[in-house]
Amino acid sequence: MLFTLELGVYYTSPLEPCDCPGIRSLGAYEPTRNDMKKSRPILWILIIAAVASAGYYGWQKYGHSAGKTQTAEKGPSRPSAVPVSVAPAQKVDFPVYLTGLGTVQGFNTVQVRTRVDGQINKLAFKEGQIVQQGELLVSIDPRPYQATLDQAKAKKAQDEASLANANLELQRAMKLGEFATAQRVDTQRSTVAQLTAQIAADDAAISNAQTQLDYTQVKAPITGVAGLRQVDVGNIVNASTQTGIVTISQVEPIAVIFTAPEDQLPYISEGQKTGALKVIAFTTDGKKTLAEGKLAVINNQVDTASGTVRLKAVFDNKDHALWPGQSVSTRLLVRTLKDATVVPDDAVQHSTNGLYAYTVNQDNKAEMHKIKVSYAIDGHSVIEEGLSPGQQVITGGQFKVQPGSLVSTAVASSNPAPAQNKVRQE
Repeated sequence: MLFTLELGVYYTSPLEPCDCPGIRSLGAYEPTRNDMKKSRPILWILIIAAVASAGYYGWQKYGHSAGKTQTAEKGPSRPSAVPVSVAPAQKVDFPVYLTGLGTVQGFNTVQVRTRVDGQINKLAFKEGQIVQQGELLVSIDPRPYQATLDQAKAKKAQDEASLANANLELQRAMKLGEFATAQRVDTQRSTVAQLTAQIAADDAAISNAQTQLDYTQVKAPITGVAGLRQVDVGNIVNASTQTGIVTISQVEPIAVIFTAPEDQLPYISEGQKTGALKVIAFTTDGKKTLAEGKLAVINNQVDTASGTVRLKAVFDNKDHALWPGQSVSTRLLVRTLKDATVVPDDAVQHSTNGLYAYTVNQDNKAEMHKIKVSYAIDGHSVIEEGLSPGQQVITGGQFKVQPGSLVSTAVASSNPAPAQNKVRQE
């Protein structure tokens, strides 16, 4: 029986009666050629879908199980190695430096002042010039002082003439013998003594006048570098004024004043007993070495406010790398640790449980070690506990490493570098 639904009306063949209520028989339905053409695409779609379903079912049943069988035959996949950099823990003598900040000072610094009053006639130096001890700096008008010297010399000549006459009078009185009274002889002797003393005073006056005259030639008291002058030619200078003519600083040798924590004082004092400790001066950024010198003075008291002690180091400074007033970074060699275990700083890792480091064993697997660091200087750390010389420590790639991880290694440089960076104590 064929049924067709169109506009809510069912059609059925008249040969087979239908008992369905509301459905009436309108005659037999015969499919046309157009209906058959329309059904062909649907048929092909159904065929393709059936073939695809059969293929997928076959792959699921046979192909996938075969792949699993091959995978099972090959065994489980091997984990890939983590690439890391390693360096050996070394056994070396490790220098321990104490860092600080210091200020360069002239070994001697003199503010040159005049000791007499007068007008400046000549400036015999240039600013920034290295002047030698005894070299003329300034000439002051000498005429008043030359006149005073001449006057003192004339007074001496006058007193010498008077003394000569008094001696003659004394000789005459003594020749008179009993005809000359004793009083006359004694008086004449007293006159001779007075004139002799007067000549001695004249000599002192001449010496003083000569000194005042010499002061008009202002000379360098030390060898050093002349600073900026404070006066010009024609200025009147006075001995009572505080303003100097120029400041001279001795730069060969030169000194650096710096501080050290008071808890390091015992090590410094102990090191000084075996000889002067080495001090290295750097630029404030620590990148350039300026000079090497020796520790000369430990101050006689500790500053209770800051808990530091002042130190003074002396440098030859032949190349004038250090300059008065310059700020420098200092390193004081306190001691040298013998046969210390040293690793690169990059090997030291931090965690909430303390410091640790990874090493690589003979099976190329990572092992974690808890360590204790005593000093870290110039990119290298001194290991007090936890590692032994010769062990290969991981210096790069630790963020991917876990204890027991398989690693592939590349050797990193581990040579201790010269002291150039900040020093810290753990």
